[in-house]
Amino acid sequence: MSWVKRVEAVLGILQGSSISEIELGEGELEIILRRHSGTPATIQAHQPAQLITAVPLPQPAIPAPQPTPAATRTIEMKAPLTGVYYAAPTPTADPFVKVGDIIRLDQTVALIEAMKVFSEIQADVTGRVVAIKVQSGSVVKKGDVLLQVEPV
Repeated sequence: MSWVKRVEAVLGILQGSSISEIELGEGELEIILRRHSGTPATIQAHQPAQLITAVPLPQPAIPAPQPTPAATRTIEMKAPLTGVYYAAPTPTADPFVKVGDIIRLDQTVALIEAMKVFSEIQADVTGRVVAIKVQSGSVVKKGDVLLQVEPV
């Protein structure tokens, strides 16, 4: 089976999945499939010092959500890595932040555990927490929205 047929087979499997990126390699050929939120997925196939192709993948037509006035003023704090999200330093402690709290730049707002290592997630903006999008103990992927903050 040619590599083109194999890529088409992988694309068929990936449609409708939540996978955002996959890298495949065989010999000197490397194929990277990426899907970014809100944009069509692309395929890049590389051989040493040569780009073979970049093809947009078809995306189903989904109407764009209409922004609400509150949503246009908020900043999304996203997970910098994949792991388990914790809202508090220990199971019995108060959470780092609650909806309505004012947070300051570089304040610890959560922990993410990846490979038995806990990483502090720090605020990258000063503002009021308007929404917490994940539950403590849930798995988050890199880029998932953790909090929505209204800058002050």
